[in-house]
Amino acid sequence: MTSTGEQQGGAGRDGPLWWERRRAAVLDVALAGVSAVECAVEGVGFARDASLPLPVGVVFGLVVGATLVLRRRWPAAVVLVGIAVTPAVMGFLLGIVGLYTLAASEVPRRITAVLASMSLVGTFVVTYVRTQGDVGTADRSYVVVLSVFMAVALTAPPVLLGLYIGARRRLMESLQERADSLERELSLLADRAEERAEWARTEERTRIAREMHDVVAHRVSLMVVHAAALEAVAVKDPAKAVRNAALLGDMGRQALTELREMLGVLRASEPARAPVAQVLALAGNVVEDGGPALVEIEALVGQSRAAGMVVELDVRGDARPYRPEVEQTAYRVVQEALTNCHKHAPGARVTVRLAHRGDEVAMQVENGPSDAQAAGAGLPSGGNGLVGMRERVLGLGGVFVSGPTDAGGFRVSAVLPDRCEGEPTGLPGV
Repeated sequence: MTSTGEQQGGAGRDGPLWWERRRAAVLDVALAGVSAVECAVEGVGFARDASLPLPVGVVFGLVVGATLVLRRRWPAAVVLVGIAVTPAVMGFLLGIVGLYTLAASEVPRRITAVLASMSLVGTFVVTYVRTQGDVGTADRSYVVVLSVFMAVALTAPPVLLGLYIGARRRLMESLQERADSLERELSLLADRAEERAEWARTEERTRIAREMHDVVAHRVSLMVVHAAALEAVAVKDPAKAVRNAALLGDMGRQALTELREMLGVLRASEPARAPVAQVLALAGNVVEDGGPALVEIEALVGQSRAAGMVVELDVRGDARPYRPEVEQTAYRVVQEALTNCHKHAPGARVTVRLAHRGDEVAMQVENGPSDAQAAGAGLPSGGNGLVGMRERVLGLGGVFVSGPTDAGGFRVSAVLPDRCEGEPTGLPGV
């Protein structure tokens, strides 16, 4: 049973037996030695009053005083020993230190109150009896006042001091536990913040990779198609070859412009030093300022037509401006779907449908079966097109469906909601 402020738990324990600290053991042994000497001296008077042999009184006093060494282990037992020897008028140090230790310990307060009351009453009775025997019955009020004073003086100060020290120790332990808890919480928050930052960096790298894939895949695919057409008509139709060469140059310049915008974000953000929020803000500028919009879909379809693809554009509903990220995502879905048509369905007829539905915009790109007589451009497939489209659409809370049609072609459909500014989009919690 712990008792005093020297005990602070098992951490750093270096004392023997029940002592937490070696210096606490030395202090208790020293106090027990002083108490034993005191009780041995007082045992002489006890032996004389009780008509006992002097050595018996001295040995009895030594044993009683030495019990103080157990004050941290069994503080209630030490107080009971002090109360028991009160009639023998011995153990003043034992009683005072025992009461202090009991009040400062973790013993229930009701037990402390009962033992302190017993000690108070015992001291009062012994003082009253001995003082009355000395002065007689002439001044009984003096005897009562003196007895009360002695009882209170030997009981109240150690109990009050012990209660104060115990409360102060418990408060310090509580504050220490709270500080440790706060430190653990801060460490956990720091770990979560680091995980969140890493997630944000990964998400942004994925987003930039999607952008670069869309830019490179579509533009370069068209450039390869035009290059093949240019090679085929260079001798037979020089005028058409010139037009194809001009288109090829325009597409190359557009691809370079979009790549510069993406690479500019990577250079400006300096990911090794810039905060994640700054990286996201800079990357967002590409969406808001330099990203493609729905009004450019007609030009996008025109580029595919110029490359020899038969494309029909069907726009329904009243066009209106949407949030930049919605417009860019819609554009990229159509762009990537057309790129897949160039890769996997050469010579197929393609239909691009765009529908404005109030608070959402829907798009669908459907191609028929590939023309067996049409030669493909030999474009490689990275396998990331449909995955990137799905990530874009789901990131904005939309719906994405893709798959083959009954006629032997392929269909890509997406619906994007146009939420108000400030609502969550594809980067939650950032």
